[in-house]
Amino acid sequence: TKPNRKRDRERDPKRDRPNPGSTPAGELPPAFHEPLARFLAALEHERSASAHTLRAYRRELGDFAASLTPRLGTPAELTHKHVEGYLYVLYNRGLAKSSVARALAAVRSWCGWLAREGLLQHNPATLVTTPRLPRRLPRVPTAGELNAAMDSRALPAIAAWPERDALILELLYGCGLRNAELAGLDLGAIDATGELLRVRGKGRKERYVPFGAPVAHALRRYLPTRAAALAKAHLQPPDGAGKREHPASDPAGRTLAALLAGEAGPLLLPAQVAPHARAAGAVPRLTTRSIGRILKALAIAGGLPPETHPHTLRHAFGTHLLAEGADLRAIQELLGHQRLATTQRYTQLTLGQVAAVYDRTHPRAR
Repeated sequence: TKPNRKRDRERDPKRDRPNPGSTPAGELPPAFHEPLARFLAALEHERSASAHTLRAYRRELGDFAASLTPRLGTPAELTHKHVEGYLYVLYNRGLAKSSVARALAAVRSWCGWLAREGLLQHNPATLVTTPRLPRRLPRVPTAGELNAAMDSRALPAIAAWPERDALILELLYGCGLRNAELAGLDLGAIDATGELLRVRGKGRKERYVPFGAPVAHALRRYLPTRAAALAKAHLQPPDGAGKREHPASDPAGRTLAALLAGEAGPLLLPAQVAPHARAAGAVPRLTTRSIGRILKALAIAGGLPPETHPHTLRHAFGTHLLAEGADLRAIQELLGHQRLATTQRYTQLTLGQVAAVYDRTHPRAR
């Protein structure tokens, strides 16, 4: 049987073993409930944080506040010693430095908000040193490796829905989308005339990303099969759109604009429509988990490393643009990064490019 890591973690007795200085998550001091709820509301409504970010903050901060229950009554009593003690608890649990750093970032953010609200005199978490993390550059496939994988004849044989899975590859690498952005893409976000995608990224911020001929070709191949799948499942897109019949292929060479006319709903569908979705008449959406699983299978079949995931292709998108001379500021806009420093981390030069720059520019290289 296939291993279920989530189930195994839940059954691991060490995972639920009490830790010194902490109490079970959820047992928060009464004085912490209201400030924590207000902070999470501010994240959601003022900073437009995603549901994933809210869950992470709620988990990290709930655990932090619960660990202080025996020793602390109100947030006003927080000091850097409490934050350091919490990090010690996390290290005792065997958490990696990256996990401890993520928890500290959440605590810093909350303490900063408490200080701005007048519930703390200053942010004590700023006095706590962030764990030094090892700097590892992600292994980015070369353009040749990706092209060979995407053109591999082995992909259609293992794909549950070849046209859809080919489109997933093209959008991840050709547009540099995040996994969640791809899963949330709707047909209405595709501008066939301008060859643009309207993408909703982190913080609900929208940006336009251009797409090229390979993505357009993949869309023209996929859309008729999508319509056929909806018809077979007796589902129609919202507002009654898409009621006309589409052939399984597009022999007449209809334009992308014609295929998109009047269509709505999620772009990517699961291969099998769940019974409850069919009963409700809802058009299902492919999940981020499914996209990751599909990409892993395609990557292995195409000769890419097994650890390939959607963000690998996003890294490759930025790295290959930079290698071909694209401006870093333009790459920032395409990737939807708020800060240029984030883009610099997502892109990396190959050793050959570094050596070429050295040979071309350093006086002692010639």
